[in-house]
This record gives sequence, structure tokens and C-alpha cells, in this order.
Amino acid sequence: MQAAAIAFDRFKPLQDDACKSRIVAAKAALGKRAVILGHHYQRADVYQHADLTGDSLKLSKLAGQTAADYIVFCGVHFMAEVADILSKPEQVVILPDMNAGCSMADMANLAKVERAWREIGEVLDPDQTITPVTYINSAADLKAFCGEHGGIVCTSSNAKQILEWSFARREKVLFFPDQHLGRWSGYMIGIPPDEMMVWDFDEPLGGLTPEEIRKARILLWKGHCSVHQMFQVQHVLNFRSRYPEGMVIAHPECNFEVCKMSDYVGSTDFIINTIAESKPNTRWLVGTELNLVNRIAEQFKPQGKIVQFMAPTVCMCSTMARIDPQHLAWTLENLVDGKVVNRIKVPGREAELARTALKRMLEVV
Repeated sequence: MQAAAIAFDRFKPLQDDACKSRIVAAKAALGKRAVILGHHYQRADVYQHADLTGDSLKLSKLAGQTAADYIVFCGVHFMAEVADILSKPEQVVILPDMNAGCSMADMANLAKVERAWREIGEVLDPDQTITPVTYINSAADLKAFCGEHGGIVCTSSNAKQILEWSFARREKVLFFPDQHLGRWSGYMIGIPPDEMMVWDFDEPLGGLTPEEIRKARILLWKGHCSVHQMFQVQHVLNFRSRYPEGMVIAHPECNFEVCKMSDYVGSTDFIINTIAESKPNTRWLVGTELNLVNRIAEQFKPQGKIVQFMAPTVCMCSTMARIDPQHLAWTLENLVDGKVVNRIKVPGREAELARTALKRMLEVV
């Protein structure tokens, strides 16, 4: 009988330096059998061990390309689900801490979306008139819902293109779970604000009248990112008053007013690349997660670029921060011993439908 997995309790008291040396040793022992994927928002003491890094779109593609036996995802739960859906059947996807979730993803669950779909059906035929679009920051069963209903997945870097794809097929879109990304992307393709209605999932008919539902081009789910909602117009105004020559760049999960006041709006990879390609000695105000902002501030400091965080308070992705050196060391040492902990496995039918929606996205972009 195979011995039980090494208990995590043995790793809890370890100092970060001890974990670092054990992670390095475990990676060496595993060699090419394991690959570590790290999202840009990951904390620095974990990010340093990633073999492949990127935003959601890049990591989605990489998950389907790696040949490793084990994919250790240093991100959050929905990202590991995507890796499982797009990887080969024999590959094993692991999330070092199962508590690493996403508050935005939790704002839209399958029961609420199915109820919304039924309520919309009281006004019009959703399967004929509405394309469901889910942000990649969502559970696998919502991606499966989109796959089953002719819908698609989007990321912050391709949402505009995905909306264009959607409107070429049907006249309306139900966009979940992030209203801000949906609103900004709709604005970018010229949809008027009064044709983008917020669907409040706690209210009958989403808090809308039948006439409002018929008029809406995009129904925006009442969801948001707890990090990006912290950035406010006043933060931009204060920066511009102090540094008129400075540039403002924001993630499209920020509210509409912040995005409209920014010089640039885009995904995490877009933010990194835009600052990288800017002239030396420029100053930037950045509206996205703190770990990423701190990392690029250090990266571009030698070029005289000053990169500062938009909010005056500390604001990081606390759920992703649950992936710490202790959990990563525990995960890898169990793999060295031939044991898998915290495997992420999406059920077959759900994975098939979600894969359909994800493949539609990858074909568009």
C-alpha cells in the first residue's frame, strides 16, 4: 500500500528561506516532469519559481502546450480549471492551496446564471437573441454553460474582439461576471451607455423592466474585482495635478470613469509591454494589482522610469496570495514522493462544453 501524502502541517512553520531551498531542490528532482505556471499577480516569493508566467490568455494557451506530466498552477482556482480543460487527458493539474479562489468569480454561479437565462426567457428567446460571454475569471461550469448555449469565453486582452464576434451572431450579449470589463469593451465598440444595462442577480428580472431588457445590447452582470474597484477618479486627478507629464494606465476591470480618464487601458501583459516600450525617465500611475506594480517598478527602475500604484492603500489579490512558499514546497515534495495533492479535475461533460467555449475564444484570437 502506498504511503499517505506528506501532511501540510509539517510545512506551516517553515521560514520562507527554508522553503525556497526545498522548492529549488524539488524542482531539480522533478526536472521536466513538472512545470510551474505563475500569474502576474502572484506574490514575489512564489513568482520567482515559475517556469512560465503571463496573464490569463497567455497561461490558457501555455496550459495546452506544455508537455510536463504535472502542471502546478500558482494562481487561483478558475485558472487551474482552465489548465485542466486545455491540457492533455494524462496530464495532472495541481493548485497548491485549494482556498486560492476569486471573489469576482464567486459573484456569478451556475444557479444564478441559469435563473437569469430563464427570466430573460420570459421576455425574449435567449437562445436565439443572446450570446452568453463569460470572462475567464469564472468557474468551469459557467464556461460549460456558454459552450452549451452558443457562447464563448473572453479575457481582458480580447474582450473587444469577443464582443464583435458575439454581435456578428446574435443581437445581444449577457456578459458575466465583471460588469466593468463588459462596459468598457462595449464602449470600445461604440455601444451607447443606455444600451448596456446592469443585471442585478438578487432582483427579479435582474432589476430591469421588460422594455429595458429588450432595449439592452449588453446585459452586464453585477460583479466586480475587489482589487480594481479600489481605484477611483480622485486618484487619477491627484496624480495629474502633481505630475502633469505623467501617464496613467489602467486595467479594464477598473470602473468606467477611471478607464476613461486613463491614457491607456489594457490587460496585465498590455500594461507591462506599454511601460516597457515607453521612453526612459517617464512616470506612470498604474491601476492594477499591487504585486505586479511592485515588480515592474523594480524592473524598469534602471531606465529611470517611475512606476507607482494608483491607490493610496495596499490593495492586492488576497486570494491568490494564499499560494505561499510553504504550500508550493509541500506540493512539489509530495510529487517527488510520487503523491499528488490538490489535484484539479473538471468533470468530463462539463470539461467538454467548457473546452468548446474556450476553443471558440482561441480561434477568434
